[in-house]
Amino acid sequence: MTKPQAETPHKHPAEYEQDLNPDAMKGQNIGADSPADDTVSAYDLKGTHVALPEFTSDELRELRVIMPGRRLERSATYIDLNDRERGEFSGDSHMMTQVGDLIVAKKHTNYELWNRLRGLQGAKRTGTEG
Repeated sequence: MTKPQAETPHKHPAEYEQDLNPDAMKGQNIGADSPADDTVSAYDLKGTHVALPEFTSDELRELRVIMPGRRLERSATYIDLNDRERGEFSGDSHMMTQVGDLIVAKKHTNYELWNRLRGLQGAKRTGTEG
């Protein structure tokens, strides 16, 4: 698990802050986890039924897909349901989800479903929570 970062202090006078540093907090994982409304049930997305035919409706309801336009957290672990052969990948501060992406965060997924997404059957989760 990554350490929380210290908040960056204001580097410019308040009236010029937005102009001089428009992305001041971009990519910093500060504060509470993303709210639940940043994800949607995989069951509610048509593409997941095609990408995951081996998953039951109940499993798809449990699986949370990150909504389009959301920034991925730095060093968090994800799987793209459209490209499961790629395997797990780490997010960085410049990655954002796009329309049509089916990105699942490891931290929102129980270990049995995560291992099935990775193609592992009956294996125990390895590594740290992401």
